[in-house]
Parts: sequence; C-alpha cells; structure tokens
Amino acid sequence: MFDAVLGESIIKRAQEKGVVEINIIDLRFFSKDKHRKVDDKPFGGGPGMVMNAEPFFEAVNCIRKKTKDLRLKTRIVLLSPKGKKLDQGLAAKLSKYEHMVLLCGHYEGIDERVAECLADDEISIGDFILTGGELPAMVVVDSVVRLLPGSLGDEDSSKDESFSEDLLEYPHYTRPADYNGMKVPEVLLSGDHEKIKEWRKKEARKITKKKRPDLLKEEKWT
Repeated sequence: MFDAVLGESIIKRAQEKGVVEINIIDLRFFSKDKHRKVDDKPFGGGPGMVMNAEPFFEAVNCIRKKTKDLRLKTRIVLLSPKGKKLDQGLAAKLSKYEHMVLLCGHYEGIDERVAECLADDEISIGDFILTGGELPAMVVVDSVVRLLPGSLGDEDSSKDESFSEDLLEYPHYTRPADYNGMKVPEVLLSGDHEKIKEWRKKEARKITKKKRPDLLKEEKWT
C-alpha cells in the first residue's frame, strides 16, 4: 500500500536526496504463531479480531537494537482514532524528532497494552473510522516530510501554506490573466510587492473567516 505514496513526488525526492529514510516493517515477521497470525479473538467476547501486543513490542525492540544511536531519540507513535487529532502544529512538532516509529493497527483494534506501555503518542487524522492505520500513517509521513529542510524546492513554500499561521492560504492565480472574462485581481499584476503582500494577508483572513472561522484567534484579529 505504501509504495504509491512513498515512491512519488516530494517524499520520493526527499528520500533520494537523503533528507529522510523510510522503512516499512511487516509485523508478521515478529509473530511466533506458525501461520504468522498477528490477531486473535478479544477477551470478553465481541465482534472482530484484535491485534496481538507481542508483534508490536518485538518489532519495536528489533528496531531499537538496529538503531542504537537513536534509541533515546526515538518516538513511538500509534495511529488510533482515540489519539490527538493531527494538525499543522502537531506535524511541525513531529518533524523535529530525529527518529519516529509509526504503529499501524488493523481489524477491530490493538491490544491496549500497546497504547499503555509502548507508544509515546497516539495520533488520529480525524473523527472517522478507517480499515487500518496505513492510510493515517501515510498522511503523517506526507505532512511531516514536507516540513523537513531540503524536501521542498522552495523552502518558503511550507511557510505560506494553509494553517501555517492559523489561517487558510490566500488565493493563487496564473496565466492567462483573463480567461473567458474571469480576471486575475489587478494587484497581482501590479508588480508592487508590498501591496501584493498586504492583499494576500487580507484575502487569507477573509477566506479563513468565511470557511474556517474556528481557526481565527479572537485576540489576534480584533
């Protein structure tokens, strides 16, 4: 599942440039079951299957042994609907860690001992349920990698993006300046960088107020 995301665009180039190294670990390699099972029926009954704790602990222990120099700098993150919701601020915080291990669940859930005794953080990408933690892990990787120095062609790109200052991003336009009567705002064609900067700031606030008023900090914009 990960190849389509990790092998394309910014993430692919970041790996090629040595900005980031990403490894995919198959939990089945750490199962002691003869059929390589990593799940079982839940204690107490109930629907679905629960992922065993053991493969997660064994996998993380193996990773720590192979990355001794990063042992104390490793952050173990469990992707879970019960976790803290991912936003740009959290992505920026995660980008400061030197080494992260993302734990992906599946089926009905994961043995609670993984969350209690192994994970440093639990992260959710929204209030909805997915089949597994693979897609959320890809979202986390994408949001974090683009913040690493050297990932983007223009380092200022990430600074102007939506949510970087609690605002949605200002509108963008390109050629032609007039398409079927739909014209680009004159200020963007003026060449006056100060006026353009001020226009973008006002438009960002206007769009945020209209579409995501919850992002505006009252004391900052009153």
